[in-house]
Amino acid sequence: MTATDLVIERVASDKRRFMHLLIIGDESEAMIDRYLGRGELYAGFVGGTAVAVCVTTVESEGVTEVKNLAVLPQWQGRGIGRRMLAHVEKLNAGRRMILGTGETPSTLRFYRSCGYVESHRIPDFFTDNYPHPIVEEGVRLRDMIYFAKDV
Repeated sequence: MTATDLVIERVASDKRRFMHLLIIGDESEAMIDRYLGRGELYAGFVGGTAVAVCVTTVESEGVTEVKNLAVLPQWQGRGIGRRMLAHVEKLNAGRRMILGTGETPSTLRFYRSCGYVESHRIPDFFTDNYPHPIVEEGVRLRDMIYFAKDV
């Protein structure tokens, strides 16, 4: 099976059954619960197995936020995250897409390569909202960096 076999489906009920994937994109179940109920969840399947998720929320008139984008580690680097993002962008054509992330170098490179540009920061978001320090790729996450793209 390859990433070209990816099938993306909207999930309307029992969204928490994808928590094992959601937790990859957001380390706090409590934070996930804050947006999952009001969000649109899309799951990516390869051979019937869920390998990726993306959650979006409508934040205001003309603005959709990507709250969570996650791919199983063994499927990362194969274009699945890019395809999930392109899928939700297509569904939100004519809108502004925003997303917030930590300063993980590979994540910043990924979003920039998908055409997103940094719009603003929320200082100390990770240190104020998570009970323990989050360190990714040797970087302790502090500020939430927001990116935007008109699609």
